[in-house]
Amino acid sequence: MAALGIAIGGSNWFSALALGVTLLKCLLIPTYHSTDFEVHRNWLAITHSLPISQWYYEATSEWTLDYPPFFAWFEYALSHVAKYFDQEMLNVRNLNYSSSRTLLFQRFSVIFTDTLFVYAVHECCKCIDGKKAGKELTEKPKFILSVLLLWNFGLLIVDHIHFQYNGFLSGLMLLSIARFFQKRHMEGAFLFAVLLHFKHIYLYVAPAYGVYLLRSYCFTANKPDGSIRWNSFSFVRLISLGLIVFLVSALSLGPFLALNQLPQVFSRLFPFKRGLCHAYWAPNFWALYSALDKVLSVIGLELKLLDPNKIPKASMTSGLVQQFQHTVLPSVTPLATFICTLIAMLPSVFCLWFKPQGPRGFLRCLILCALSSFMFGWHVHEKAILLAVLPMSLLSVGKAVDASIFLILTTTGHYSLFPLLFTAPELPIKIVLMLLFTTYSISSLKTLFRKEKPLFNWMETFYLLGLGPLEVFCEFVFPFTSWNLKYPFIPLLLTSVYCAVGITYAWLKLYVSVLTDPPVGKTKKQ
Repeated sequence: MAALGIAIGGSNWFSALALGVTLLKCLLIPTYHSTDFEVHRNWLAITHSLPISQWYYEATSEWTLDYPPFFAWFEYALSHVAKYFDQEMLNVRNLNYSSSRTLLFQRFSVIFTDTLFVYAVHECCKCIDGKKAGKELTEKPKFILSVLLLWNFGLLIVDHIHFQYNGFLSGLMLLSIARFFQKRHMEGAFLFAVLLHFKHIYLYVAPAYGVYLLRSYCFTANKPDGSIRWNSFSFVRLISLGLIVFLVSALSLGPFLALNQLPQVFSRLFPFKRGLCHAYWAPNFWALYSALDKVLSVIGLELKLLDPNKIPKASMTSGLVQQFQHTVLPSVTPLATFICTLIAMLPSVFCLWFKPQGPRGFLRCLILCALSSFMFGWHVHEKAILLAVLPMSLLSVGKAVDASIFLILTTTGHYSLFPLLFTAPELPIKIVLMLLFTTYSISSLKTLFRKEKPLFNWMETFYLLGLGPLEVFCEFVFPFTSWNLKYPFIPLLLTSVYCAVGITYAWLKLYVSVLTDPPVGKTKKQ
């Protein structure tokens, strides 16, 4: 502890934080892993064993390759290291293969690629205003932000227990954001273009990138009142941005265009035959909508107002990922979710154009786009909440109102991930890790903004404290009730609905803050 204290007290505190969380990740290697572990093992096998012409056609496993080409090449690169660990993991027909060496390789591949995330966090810390810095190191915004990002509870359990590569991908996004704060717009645009071809879920925040680059990079000056100076438009900058997008896209999709396989690639990337909600409901608007439909259907059956034989067989709580029909309320189509998402995003995009606030305004728009797509998107995964939580960390150390929103969003969003880890050995791990992260987040931000009004009002405090009784009921009470056999979906339903309320509240509160903030009136661009 003394050595750690010396490291933190000196100039190497960031390295100490990064090393500490890396050691924790190593301790999590033996824990439970989800089917995503087999998904990525299968992708290693596909890209290593088959020619590129078969990557997006191979269907021996149900876990077909459905990420963009850059991620496929990423798996291809990893596979050439994997063969030195266990050649058998690279056999396409070795379904559900999981040797001890395979486990070590895949776990360490996530830990190693997190190096990019660590670097991105370091760059983001350079962009933080130090005006609120306290005398103690632990009270400085940069230190708090480093802990909130490097030790993020959601990333730890999703990547290093459940198993995914979100840290690596989030590193690309955070690095692109940092480049905008550093006025290195071309680099930021390039990084985001690359990110889109690693994972297409980031299309959700593309409107924020596109509008910001057009407004704050292609237009080179504002009027004194903050409005746009139309004669300052630079065609050279627009063409440069277009060239970046074109070249990155050509590098990614070009081989499949040459093979006449683009339709097949896109059919894998956008599988609309999947249902509205994931097997576990993401805590969004459609979870509230579907929960209401479920309640109405149960009441209808009890009162014999509905015919059991006419109720759709595909249950939203059965763990299936497929198309289904709502029982009482109108069923929702992909087009309807797209329209709702677009409408939800538009106000934030308009604010980014008409009320420019520099990189900070871009960041707020990005978060609102991420939350809007999470709230209204089609087949949203619960893990997608990290797309908003991580960038919101940057705002949390700047203003008290943003810190309040961050704490509500993060605490609720992180708790909504609990059902991902449903095995008994991981129960104390997830509870302890979340309690530690949440306690630190609240205490550190309260200390940072101690001279301002409290971060929570009584209603918000009551809501957050309600997560405790909810966890006790779902984990320790409900399994012993008679409802466990008849209504096994109730814990998931309660968790999803309760968290959906908190995330919706945070989304609305952030929107109010964005819409009421005055524009930054400057003649030169930030």
